[in-house]
Amino acid sequence: MENGTMPCGEKRPLEAQETTVTEGAAKIVFPSANEVFYNPVQEFNRDLTCAVITEFARIQLEAKGIQIKVPGEKDVQKVVVDLSEQEEDKAELKEGANVAPGDQPRTAAVGEICEEGLRVLEGLAASGLRSIRFAREVPGLRSVIANDASSRAVDLIRHNVQLNKVAHLVQPSQADARMLMYQHQRVSERFEVIDLDPYGSPAPFLDAAVQAVSEGGLLCVTCTDMAVLAGNSGETCYSKYGAMALKSRACHEMALRIVLHSLDLRANCYQRFVVPLLSISADFYVRVFVRVFTGQAKVKASASKQALVFQCVGCGAFHLQHLGKASGPSGGRVKFSAACGPPVAPECEHCGQRHQLGGPLWAEPIHDLDFVGRVLEAVSANPGRFHTSERIRGVLSVVTEELPDVPLYYTLDQLSSTIHCSTPSLLQLRSALLHAGFRVSLSHACKNAVKTDAPASALWDIMRCWEKGCPVKRERLSETSPAFRILSVEPRLQANFTIRDDANPSSRQRGLKRFQANPEANWGPRPRARPGGKAGGEAMGDRRRLLQNKRKEPAEDLVQRAARLKTFPCKRFKEGTCQRGNQCCYSHRPPTPEATAEATPTNCLETLNQNPPGPGATTGPGVD
Repeated sequence: MENGTMPCGEKRPLEAQETTVTEGAAKIVFPSANEVFYNPVQEFNRDLTCAVITEFARIQLEAKGIQIKVPGEKDVQKVVVDLSEQEEDKAELKEGANVAPGDQPRTAAVGEICEEGLRVLEGLAASGLRSIRFAREVPGLRSVIANDASSRAVDLIRHNVQLNKVAHLVQPSQADARMLMYQHQRVSERFEVIDLDPYGSPAPFLDAAVQAVSEGGLLCVTCTDMAVLAGNSGETCYSKYGAMALKSRACHEMALRIVLHSLDLRANCYQRFVVPLLSISADFYVRVFVRVFTGQAKVKASASKQALVFQCVGCGAFHLQHLGKASGPSGGRVKFSAACGPPVAPECEHCGQRHQLGGPLWAEPIHDLDFVGRVLEAVSANPGRFHTSERIRGVLSVVTEELPDVPLYYTLDQLSSTIHCSTPSLLQLRSALLHAGFRVSLSHACKNAVKTDAPASALWDIMRCWEKGCPVKRERLSETSPAFRILSVEPRLQANFTIRDDANPSSRQRGLKRFQANPEANWGPRPRARPGGKAGGEAMGDRRRLLQNKRKEPAEDLVQRAARLKTFPCKRFKEGTCQRGNQCCYSHRPPTPEATAEATPTNCLETLNQNPPGPGATTGPGVD
């Protein structure tokens, strides 16, 4: 739940109207009323977080000589070792070199306290599900603090901790998440892992989070305010994240880069900087995993990692302008200076339209491919560990295929709709770029993404060559439109659309679940948790029924319609050609000044009953 004060008066017993949920190795109960926030669609988010923290713990504890034991991995490792007895002997000798005689290698198992393990903080725990899953699924933990500002949520966390028998690891806490993190700024009191998953924007918590995470610690942040990050409200995005968001086809990756820029900017204030491990755009949110380090020399390079975006409003071509420049010999002293720009003219060179300015945003790689490969390998070797393992494999496989040094992307439908031509297949466009000597990849953030190091001029040359196969009628285009100006130039690059074998990425060939369909009906963000509210499903259903067709006029019966039409004068009666007399649905009275000011229908409507109405019968209008 988001931080805030909650009434501390009467307490509803937990047994009243409970809902039980089993997810992963955890089983929790929470009130059916919308008092504590829970969204089952984010199971993928929680599964991925458990997988990332597990690999992070493996890296951290291996440096201390501690091996972690993950349920389900033992049999897999045994098979690998049994394939080669020589490798097993080498491994034993290597372990024996690091372990004193008579000592056994130290291990950390799930559900056990590791004295040299990770201290984890979940700042906004709500029901405590995520913290309980950490305790029951992630080895190598020293403690987990499940914090929330709501007294009802903390009572529920205590109940669920006892239910799952993890009281020795999970410590419920009721405090403002910001104050709790500010109280752990000392180096000895910092957390190795901080997880922030608020309702909406995490901006109020980032300043405290970058100070409370340990040196090289892991910071996990979720943002669900995608309308702000995707460019619907640029000024709001600037107030929260310090960057202007643009409406773009690459808005989801731009949102990730804006969040990374905001994290690095907050960390720089304290001579710290961030190193992204994994950045994911999924469903209705973005999720970033970064490590935080301290170093004055490294902080100086942060300006050269940020960039402004110049985006054409006509054709969508974009150019990046770095804020700083780092120069110097390789391995020698690096000199930092201001960058030179801008990289574009006042008008777009392709369509003549103006540019919009967005950012600053993170312009460096948003993933650590070595770390992503470790997580992918662990999930693939133990597919039964998570319910969403198949989707995790698909998403991480696409991440490993992305071009790490190419920010943002174009989309297939964007390129074709700009010049109003038919759309080439994804393989044809990728093949054309590869034939031209450029690199190209997909993006996990968009199904039709074209991430390439080719300049916009080369992309439009390829689209001009494609348009020649199915020409667009020039007479139907405005001379000032982007399509007319782009197609009026002859291509300097002759594109080859022959399908290449390497144009089809490996994740696509293997049929992995890369872009999942909506997992359930009404799967988007849930309403904000509130005390004493109705059940979530019931409240949402009532609201939908209440707002259904709210912009449409209410239906009227025949009597009301007849009375309304009688207020309009009959045009044919004024011309002397109306033959219906009293059966006409419009008025035959002389027009009044008020009536003449209103719109007049052109024709009479026939009535349903052609016979003269009987005494006392109500005359109704005709039916179209």
